[in-house]
Amino acid sequence: MALAVVLREEIPVPEDVEVTIDKEVTVTGPKGELKRKFKTGNISLRQEDGLVVLETRFPKKKDKAMLGTIKSHISNMIHGLTEGFTYKMKIVYAHFPMTVKAAKDKVIIENFLGERYPRTAKVVGTAQVKVQGDEVVITGVNKEDVGQTMANLEQATKIKGRDPRVFQDGIYLVAKE
Repeated sequence: MALAVVLREEIPVPEDVEVTIDKEVTVTGPKGELKRKFKTGNISLRQEDGLVVLETRFPKKKDKAMLGTIKSHISNMIHGLTEGFTYKMKIVYAHFPMTVKAAKDKVIIENFLGERYPRTAKVVGTAQVKVQGDEVVITGVNKEDVGQTMANLEQATKIKGRDPRVFQDGIYLVAKE
């Protein structure tokens, strides 16, 4: 007689958050709503009194990895809709004073290293960018949108063809909350 090997993960759902599982996972909270489709394969998703339960039977290495990934994504969705994500970046310049302006769907960086034409960085999804003095604050409910917007800003001010020890101008991440 063989024993059924079951790997089970549970995600607690706060009272002010509602999770719906159909073909996609929908999380509704005080800050809005997020939807996401998962390729579950061997993994079953269901709800039990205040918990989201992920289970797989006879897990292979790939199933264990996918279980952890789906758990992290759903946990990030819940965290984003209750508390939100905030990334703080610092504007650093030594040679030319750059100006940074936040538009609706992009961030415009002017006078970077004395360049004539402005550089732009795309704001992804529902992320919001605020420029306060020499600090850029990116907020949102979707961790991936906030993180990709931060990466776009960092990449827009990447310096090529100069010594990075001397030219340290740019916009850099200093804090995640």
